[in-house]
Amino acid sequence: MDNAYISVVEALIFAADDPIPAKEIINAIKEIDGADIEITEEDVEKTVDQLNEKYNQNGNAFVILKIANGYVYATKPDHAKYVGYLSTEKSKRRLSQAALETLAIIAYKQPITKPELELIRGVNSDYTLNTLLEKNLITIQGRADTVGRPLLYVTTDEFLKYFGLRNISDLPKPREIEEIMKDEDFQEQKRRIMMNEVEENLEEDSHSDSEGDEENENAFE
Repeated sequence: MDNAYISVVEALIFAADDPIPAKEIINAIKEIDGADIEITEEDVEKTVDQLNEKYNQNGNAFVILKIANGYVYATKPDHAKYVGYLSTEKSKRRLSQAALETLAIIAYKQPITKPELELIRGVNSDYTLNTLLEKNLITIQGRADTVGRPLLYVTTDEFLKYFGLRNISDLPKPREIEEIMKDEDFQEQKRRIMMNEVEENLEEDSHSDSEGDEENENAFE
């Protein structure tokens, strides 16, 4: 591949809203410069390696990752604590404990039916499943060959993107999860998340009380 296309590949990955597959990068180049341009997926991968090497030498805070079968820019792991702090502040983007629990079960047991999921969780999962479907973190993959033909749920590419995974096999093994749970940085992030949830619940309760007071006042008027 012509070295002139290194910056083109860089620009396409940078401009993409979602992880962009190598095939799309190749298609974009051939659509503009002609179908006879010789460029393969291996060329794209080598170009990404060259760019990452340049970023590392320059001390840049970002790299190009291959996740969800595509390429995307991301900050380096060294800065995870700082970026993670900002993430915990954006409460609306966070998943609830129930959603995370449900998502974890689906990720490790997929494809899985709702009855199987609820047997593991011990509670009704209608609301949580709908939430995950709306966020496009899970999807329906046909029906099971069992009584009632229940729907089968699996994770999506959006799930991989959300958690920064290349593919589902990159999920941590149970032993790795135990090590993560013991990590001091993880414990600190967990503490912050829990504090934020407590504050949000207090705000919601306060808001509900205020609305109730207003309704009572209006009732006496």
